Amino acid sequence: MTGTHKDTTITRRRAIAVTGGTVAAGGLAIAGYQSAFADETTATATETTAASASAGSSSGTCVLMSSVTEGPYYLDGALVRKDITEGKSGVPLTLRITVQDTTESCAPVAGAAVEIWHCDAWGYYSGYTTANPGGSAPAESEDGSTADDKTYLRGYQVANANGVVKFETIVPGWYTPRTCHIHVKVHTGGEKEDGTYEGGKVNFTGQLFFEDAVAEQIFELEPYAQHTGTWTKLDDDMVYDGGGASSGLLTLKPVHKKDPSKGYKGSITLGIDPDTENTGAGSGGGTPPSGAPGDAPSDAPSASASSTESSA
Repeated sequence: MTGTHKDTTITRRRAIAVTGGTVAAGGLAIAGYQSAFADETTATATETTAASASAGSSSGTCVLMSSVTEGPYYLDGALVRKDITEGKSGVPLTLRITVQDTTESCAPVAGAAVEIWHCDAWGYYSGYTTANPGGSAPAESEDGSTADDKTYLRGYQVANANGVVKFETIVPGWYTPRTCHIHVKVHTGGEKEDGTYEGGKVNFTGQLFFEDAVAEQIFELEPYAQHTGTWTKLDDDMVYDGGGASSGLLTLKPVHKKDPSKGYKGSITLGIDPDTENTGAGSGGGTPPSGAPGDAPSDAPSASASSTESSA
């Protein structure tokens, strides 16, 4: 029912040199399930044709999406890897992200580094495992002394010639007061080094979202069901602004229509301006409920501050 992968740990995190900015970048959902998830060996011709058609169309084919905060649970030095589960169980998710240049008629941004991170099935983030996810959830790890050394559900992939990256992960759970979501950054100008991504700049910082109906089905399954309490719906979320794909809403297709435990395939297109810098640094993204341990992220906002969080 759930995907479980080999457990690994990392004790040395390498910093990524980035600079900040305030200009927004963008996103647009991918249309077409078959073309979006064709095997790598057969997708090249289809993707190249789609990219050429996009490049020859008007600028209206790319929709800019305002950047939002990176939230309080960001860690730099994430590994370049396709499978980011690192032993975490949950409903499998194959995530396909396409990066396009909105200044060049939606041409693919080959070499862009896409970074994602999200919580596990019980609402915990690697590196911040003592932060209370709200409600009632099992402890993240029986061995608390090393729990924060793990880097589960964090990673980079570098876009191919068609601007495409793929990740193998799980559908995130929830934590108070946020809806189900995935954080994302797009970097350009850096390069892979020793298994991490070094240098360059951040062009886009955003979040990806799940339809309530999908999240509700998943949260009734194990191991999600062990986290009890009230989760936040899209309409009540402090970040999602109701704009659909342009606001980060994923296109989702179940692997098996009658059995959501078999997993989902999610897709979205992010249109960026490669000359724009936007790190999304700062507070926001949802703080743990009151009573969280003292070593929760120092940049987590107060409850009153987080309630006013919006896109940049």
